[in-house]
Amino acid sequence: MTVNGPESQTEEFERQRPHLHAVAYRMLGSLSDADDVVQEAWLRLHGSDADSVENMGGWLTTVVARLCLDELRTRQARREDYVGSWLPEPVVTIDSNDDPEQEALLADSIGLALLVVLDTLGPAERLVFVLHDLFALPFVEIAPIVGRTPVATRQLASRARRRVQGAAPNTDADLSEQRAVIGAFLAAAREGDFAALVAVLDPDVVARADRGRLPAARRRPGLVRGAAEVAEQVLTHGAAFLPHCRPAIVNGAAGLVVAPGGRPVGVLGFTIADGRITELDLIADPQKLRFPAHDPKERPTKEERWPRS
Repeated sequence: MTVNGPESQTEEFERQRPHLHAVAYRMLGSLSDADDVVQEAWLRLHGSDADSVENMGGWLTTVVARLCLDELRTRQARREDYVGSWLPEPVVTIDSNDDPEQEALLADSIGLALLVVLDTLGPAERLVFVLHDLFALPFVEIAPIVGRTPVATRQLASRARRRVQGAAPNTDADLSEQRAVIGAFLAAAREGDFAALVAVLDPDVVARADRGRLPAARRRPGLVRGAAEVAEQVLTHGAAFLPHCRPAIVNGAAGLVVAPGGRPVGVLGFTIADGRITELDLIADPQKLRFPAHDPKERPTKEERWPRS
């Protein structure tokens, strides 16, 4: 479809924006970075001969994908001084337990656990997996973006898929069951019941913490494994915050927001399988907790997220 005139371009871009943002968030795991990429795509649209573009949606997706690829390739150097685990920027809404719109989030969300797995892929692998497996783009369209033949791109996707399938955890999809497990976790933690807390955790549970750029004196382990070890960390370091936890939807799944005095200081995402918590992700980086999460005006600039040393 050829789009003529600035008004038509604007209308088509706004129609494509949700898709473009979804692609960028799955590529980058950051709402803020996704906003930057989509805004840059808008600027490039206005700086191009868009009247000759036959498929505006495909053209914009390609631009966003290439911008994301560039961002991923330069991100590792910026993370060298990052404390603990780097976790995605969460998509959070407050859980009211009876809102049908929140139930629909499960069908249109990507979980924190999958985003963590995607972050272990190389930039080209991640791009191919996201565009093909999550958005069904054909390899012939993806190949020019990564500079490979369609056959080589297909092979790259197969390798990425094997890595994702080998690392992505199984989950209990029922939201009410997730809430019940998290409720048991929270009750045991608030009561200081070590045995009950261990019982709700998988024996091989993994807990990750993203606290952003903190001084060395405030550093704590960013990764803890094992039910007893995780339970000890929760009871030792979480006691002051447990009374301030409230239910939330975190990337389409049941989770918790820690908000003393109504000010969010942490988000807890959970992966639950067979009635036990297999992964627990604490996001306490202040730059990732500017609510409401869907409002770009509330998000930090790139300079704030990645300050120069």
